[in-house]
Amino acid sequence: MLLSCRQGLGTRRLLLSLLLLAAWEAGSGQVHYSVPEEAKHGTFVGRIAQDLGLELAELVPRLFRVASKGRGDLLEVNLQNGILFVNSRIDREELCGRSAGCSIHLEVIVDKPLQVFHVEVEVKDINDNAPVFPVAIKNLFISESRPPGSRFPLEGASDADTGVNSLLTYGLDSNEYFTLDVKKNDEEIKSLGLVLKKLLNREEISEHHLVITAVDGGKPELTGTTQLKITVLDVNDNAPSFEKMVYKVRLFENVPNGTLAVIVNASDLDEGINKDIVYSLSSDTSADILSKFHLDPVNGHISVTGKIDFEEKMSFEIQVEAIDKGNPPMTGHCTVLLEIVDTNDNIPELVIKSLSLPVSEDAPRGTVIALISVSDRDSGLNGQVTCSLTPLVPFKLVSTFKNYYSLVLDGALDRESVPAYDLVPAGADAAAVHGAAVLGAAGRGRVRSGEAEAGVFERGGELVVLPAE
Repeated sequence: MLLSCRQGLGTRRLLLSLLLLAAWEAGSGQVHYSVPEEAKHGTFVGRIAQDLGLELAELVPRLFRVASKGRGDLLEVNLQNGILFVNSRIDREELCGRSAGCSIHLEVIVDKPLQVFHVEVEVKDINDNAPVFPVAIKNLFISESRPPGSRFPLEGASDADTGVNSLLTYGLDSNEYFTLDVKKNDEEIKSLGLVLKKLLNREEISEHHLVITAVDGGKPELTGTTQLKITVLDVNDNAPSFEKMVYKVRLFENVPNGTLAVIVNASDLDEGINKDIVYSLSSDTSADILSKFHLDPVNGHISVTGKIDFEEKMSFEIQVEAIDKGNPPMTGHCTVLLEIVDTNDNIPELVIKSLSLPVSEDAPRGTVIALISVSDRDSGLNGQVTCSLTPLVPFKLVSTFKNYYSLVLDGALDRESVPAYDLVPAGADAAAVHGAAVLGAAGRGRVRSGEAEAGVFERGGELVVLPAE
């Protein structure tokens, strides 16, 4: 009979441990919602309080709050009914650019006891952007001696939407001299070109006026147009030809101004002045590329003239022209693909998001003391951050979601033995720490940042916090 009682006590302890573990995991859970971009103010997103297992009556007493890093007040929660709703205009293209996936990450925090929940709200694309060509009118100069089948590259349209809403098809108004050609080459560049169907005769028709239409794949579909003005030229029947149609180059970010990125080279089969070549960037070249690169018109050297930042832009596509000095001039074309290589030029950021202080010496194991987020703007291995804690302390860091950690009590506290602890959170990449906590077993605690207060200073990339007075 005594053995049976002891077995019953052990079973109850096991059940209690399982219940505590389930409660801890529930506090670190994640909820997913979705909302279309441009949804009106007040649009229902989800019953966030109910889905997180929180009672409506406890939202205000437990200081229910939602944080969204860098997302402003796009989403809000009604504390009366626990509903997450759209608070201000959500523009997916402004939020995530051309990324395939787009979501808003919310941190939901409640106190007494301190819990954190992570909520992902997917922003779905709608077809709210029409295709746009770089210019309204494109001028082409084509010699009458060019043979049928000659192809003249054009800048295609762009669509700020994603997925099927950004898939473009092109059309050209009917004519007997030209047709439109759209294809993908081995570099996965969607190339748009105008192809000559029959010989031109300047004496018959000196100019051709065409309209190109781009249609996206959305429902309803949206369109954009550009006009082609084609001037037919005489003589000088050989256009410059580049040794490569596509130049692929890898360039490290933050290289100094003047760094040579690539040399393009073209030749012309004509003789005399008709084979002399001047290099230039396409008239459609964006202001961003013009501010960062310079093309020498004589030798074809493309060099860096502005700041190259991988985190700002990972690649550049530059259209280069080689124009001979014949009368009339003829033009050859090539594409330079500049892939920017990331360097480890951003230090990790470690931010203490929330603190639950003071800490009682009889607090149980698993008590959440602080919430910490770690981030690094670099990519790949350069952007992976390891977060560690001062060794030999009764605390531990628990990963709750991606680069989010909870500082958790992992041992017994005894104020009479140790009245205070120095906790030095540090990133493996010389982290810039934005906050730190002095955690005392005596039931005291406070947050400090910077060097303005005595006892707090940076050393070797770590923020050292001396014992509280």
